[in-house]
Amino acid sequence: MYKVIIPQCVLKELQQIDKKDAQLIFNKIKELEAGNFQNVKPLKGKYSGKFRKRAGSYRIIYLKENNILLITVVRIAHRKEVY
Repeated sequence: MYKVIIPQCVLKELQQIDKKDAQLIFNKIKELEAGNFQNVKPLKGKYSGKFRKRAGSYRIIYLKENNILLITVVRIAHRKEVY
């Protein structure tokens, strides 16, 4: 089980998303918390070291630190705007 940290700025982004999509994103974050890393892709270039998880048309960008079992959600945004 991982600890998930969601900064205030990410929560503000999540509040602007409609409830149906926000619920899907919340479920995907719960999957990450449980250690389910299926369909997760590492990012390249300037986002190297970060990962993304798909949630419908949205992407959850996060950092995973193995040795302390910590996931920090960096950004939640529509796939057009996230990168």
